[in-house]
Amino acid sequence: MSTKNGLEGRAVLVTGGSRGIGAATALRLAREGADVAFTYVTGEERAKEVAAAIEAAGRTALPLRADAADPGDAAGAVEWAADAFGRLDVLVNNAGVGVIAPLDTLALADVDRVLAVNVRAAFLAAQAAAGRMARGGRIVTVGSCMTARVPGPGGTLYAMSKSALIGLNRALARELGGRGITANIVHPGPIDTDMNPVDGPYAADQAALTALGRFGTAEEVAATVAFLAGPAAAYVTGAEFAVDGGHAA
Repeated sequence: MSTKNGLEGRAVLVTGGSRGIGAATALRLAREGADVAFTYVTGEERAKEVAAAIEAAGRTALPLRADAADPGDAAGAVEWAADAFGRLDVLVNNAGVGVIAPLDTLALADVDRVLAVNVRAAFLAAQAAAGRMARGGRIVTVGSCMTARVPGPGGTLYAMSKSALIGLNRALARELGGRGITANIVHPGPIDTDMNPVDGPYAADQAALTALGRFGTAEEVAATVAFLAGPAAAYVTGAEFAVDGGHAA
């Protein structure tokens, strides 16, 4: 539906939407006219703050406590959102965990959790969303700049998990293109969030790896997600978008 705001009347689910890129995305989509459901695991107060900001923008907010590591929750959040709104137009697969550690220190439990949250949950959410979306639906997945360039040791598990999302995204584009549903992936670079703050101990080194020499903001990533979720991106699918300040250049 094309309107002055682009997303007026659309129903959106953002996974991991109570902080960082997820929160910025949820609010950006609400300001463009969407009703927004979002998941969170902990941080109920933050979730309430995001919901209040969405409602202040004049849209409906639906915070859902759901753990992406739980396969029932990963798919169930999609069903809950679609049932509550009566439709689902946009899925933003944003929930993720990062375990950066030397290869020989990674335990099987680390591998299982990272793959469960970063890969399996994205697949299950997309699978469930595909069953509820009509023509014109959008699936946007948040990847990582480390799929193109791993700048140092310790990123094996995280880079592997985010790289898997590239294959998922391309396959979704082919699987769903005939129904007019698009699938795209956004790769953030170093972004100023509470998980990776701009004043953190490794921030200067990360910023130096970008062409722009700085961290990005969650809002800058959200702007690209909003474009891909909107009507202007109707002919864009199976694509990768680097919002990384030139990290991969």
